[in-house]
Amino acid sequence: MSVTLNAPPRSEPAVDDEARWTAVLTRDRSYDGEFYYSVASTGAYCHPSCPSRLAHRRNVRFHTTIAEAEAAGFRPCKRCRPDQPSLEEQQAAKIAKVCRLIAEAEEQPKLKELAKSVGLSPYHFHRIFKGVTGVTPKAYATAERQKRIRERLGKSTSVTEAIYDAGFNSSGRFYAELSRVLGMTPRAFQSGGASAEIRFAVGECSLGSILVAASPHGVCAISFGDDPDALVRELQDKFPRARLFGGDADFERLVAKVVGFIEAPRMGFDLPLDVRGTAFQHRVWTALRDIPPGATASYAEIAERIGAPKAARAVAGVCAANKIAAAIPCHRIVRTDGAISGYRWGVERRLILLDKEAK
Repeated sequence: MSVTLNAPPRSEPAVDDEARWTAVLTRDRSYDGEFYYSVASTGAYCHPSCPSRLAHRRNVRFHTTIAEAEAAGFRPCKRCRPDQPSLEEQQAAKIAKVCRLIAEAEEQPKLKELAKSVGLSPYHFHRIFKGVTGVTPKAYATAERQKRIRERLGKSTSVTEAIYDAGFNSSGRFYAELSRVLGMTPRAFQSGGASAEIRFAVGECSLGSILVAASPHGVCAISFGDDPDALVRELQDKFPRARLFGGDADFERLVAKVVGFIEAPRMGFDLPLDVRGTAFQHRVWTALRDIPPGATASYAEIAERIGAPKAARAVAGVCAANKIAAAIPCHRIVRTDGAISGYRWGVERRLILLDKEAK
């Protein structure tokens, strides 16, 4: 499981002093670090979210950096301490340390041990960890072990050896879970997906070439590109020994339904999906599918909806890992200020999808 531990993404810098002053009046924390304001009557400079008594507008100046504010002769405010890491940054640093401990541990550490390592009570640590990463410490540790066993299965001489090397103390207890996570039995995964059956076809749509792939459980990949061969190679690279089949007549009809959805997204996507990931990823992907066509949401809004308000950056990472274009509509995610950000299959395709949905 890969989670970027940091403060939530900030809005784009305010374009003028009026917007900056509005951020100060509303104590908008999302602008902290984007600019600072100084107060002539106190000689101090502050974060926009500073809880100190509001100054008169005539006494306020704005600065892009701390160095700029201090060069103008102002000192850091003693309440918001703009020259020190924010509380969110301090918490993120502690959780990053814990995540490294989890990743390096041979056996899953106990909650009390992890909390003690960063000087927090178990209850406070559990709350902060979930707020920063979007998942509980136990779920994160489980995901790390699942990632480890994927790596060990490719190197170990036996499945049992891989399971114990990855830190599991019982093989039988995890077999069912591993089969779900791997998408096949551990033995099949170890052999490069030799027993996995995936049907696929490449077609054309208004976004260029489109590859649709499906397992017996549902659609497992939808990709866009300019080179059909590159799309097929990308599919082959995931499981080099999987049994890949060209689509038959029935599968061609499935592809036609996918293309129909791309061209007319308001008709809805009613095909089953075969999506594998961590519990956190599934929560994000489910929230994305709840965004109706024609609407958008920000990473921060999705983080709020899944009950992890501090995990906006982790949400962005999950969107980037999405392999089922359009059906899991990560193209409906925009920045907090409404601006269009990057897209795995190209920003131009994202704009076309949004335009289609708006009509």
